[in-house]
Amino acid sequence: MAEVLLTVGTRKGLFIGRRRGAAWEFDESPYFNAQAVYSVAIDTRGGTPRLLAGGDSAHWGPSVFHSGDLGRTWTEPARPAVKFPKDTGASLERVWQLHPAAAEPDVVYAGTEPAALYRSEDRGESFELVRPLWEHPTRSQWVPGGGGEGLHTVLTDQRDPRAVTVAVSTAGVFRTHDGGASWEPSNSGVSAVFLPDPNPEFGQCVHKIAQDASTPDRLYLQNHWGVYRSDDAGGEWTDIGADLPSTFGFAVAAHPHRGETAYVFPINADADRVPADRRCRVFRTQDAGRTWDPLTAGLPTEDHYGTVLRDALCTDGADPAGVYFGNRNGEVYASADDGDSWRQLASHLPDVLCVRAAVVG
Repeated sequence: MAEVLLTVGTRKGLFIGRRRGAAWEFDESPYFNAQAVYSVAIDTRGGTPRLLAGGDSAHWGPSVFHSGDLGRTWTEPARPAVKFPKDTGASLERVWQLHPAAAEPDVVYAGTEPAALYRSEDRGESFELVRPLWEHPTRSQWVPGGGGEGLHTVLTDQRDPRAVTVAVSTAGVFRTHDGGASWEPSNSGVSAVFLPDPNPEFGQCVHKIAQDASTPDRLYLQNHWGVYRSDDAGGEWTDIGADLPSTFGFAVAAHPHRGETAYVFPINADADRVPADRRCRVFRTQDAGRTWDPLTAGLPTEDHYGTVLRDALCTDGADPAGVYFGNRNGEVYASADDGDSWRQLASHLPDVLCVRAAVVG
């Protein structure tokens, strides 16, 4: 029976769960104790799955670790895997995102704070700064969001390794079609309600983007107010949030196999960051955002205050799909049936910052 690996990055360490059948078991203690783990990748492209984790020690600073045995042991490179060149005048604050490239077996991208994109060609052992994005002519006008100036989303295209989409808080969406040599803003239709001009070329506070399973050019975007869909890889965006109780939120995830299916976790407001109507609900669309349905079976029914952050909602590759989320209450919930029903896997953890899951055996 297939094994599913679940990684939960928290403010104070990484927790790992393993499932065979219906039974879950969690490792006894967190890895990277007392470190904030903002990013995890489960790279299943090779014969042996490889885990990557972006840890952030208050004493030693941020680093990228890797594991070849499903997280039981970890290795830190002798030299920093991600480091800003001296001439940039910048220093690494954290690694927000680790993304195995869809079309290049050994390539991994990292998104950082300050907002920058790094590329690795050795499965995450070492990374190089993608300078054209770092030196983009609009960079001087990027403004940090409430959580900092982070490049938090990287999407790659199985059809074309030169096509990469990134999102930055608060600069918006940028795309390259030439392997990173040039970048263009891709925010048409996405609003920035907090700016004097609510429809700028860049400067939107995009919180997360997910890619549709069957139509790679279809993307789902959770904005700082607004849920959007693009059908042309980010060229134009259309508002699809009318059927939701709130269009503010952080997370969005796509079903791993089923097209037109995505998940969001609405939050009341930017000034009231608790679940919409104080109810713990994941919303699912099965028609590319035309309608949304609340998924509540097995979730708490009383007033709830657990905020789900941008990387704390995910799906795995199982069929039916596993869907997972963690919140700032330290709770982790899982569904093994596409989100139709849920069970609580963990409680009283530190703040959950990221969740990743995958079928690994």
